Amino acid sequence: MKIFGISLAVLATLSFPCALHAQELGSETDEQLREVIEHQIETYTDLLDLEYWQVFYVDSIMTHDYTALTAELQELSDSKVTNTEAYERVQDKWAEQMYNAYREVFNDQQWQKYLKAGAARDKKARDKREARRQ
Repeated sequence: MKIFGISLAVLATLSFPCALHAQELGSETDEQLREVIEHQIETYTDLLDLEYWQVFYVDSIMTHDYTALTAELQELSDSKVTNTEAYERVQDKWAEQMYNAYREVFNDQQWQKYLKAGAARDKKARDKREARRQ
């Protein structure tokens, strides 16, 4: 299973509806976000055999970063930004933030599994987009 690919799918699922339908944000979106985070944590726990303290940190990282991502996308939407690259840049910023935070939590064996599950490919794609922007 491609874990990081799922993370990006989650980002896309959470961010584009938020950006396109800003007026619909509220407790329903918060509940959906929580469900997505819980599902993602279960996936990571199964694939990477996370310890209880790692689950706590991964949950904290996801909760903070997905909430911040959603808020930042909401700001863009409220500002009537239509440039898709601006939304992509925000998504890449928070995906990179999570990638770096996970490195601090996972041990070397877990990190290698995480990279093989798709994180390395996604990191390369983010780096390529960043190079293209400059």
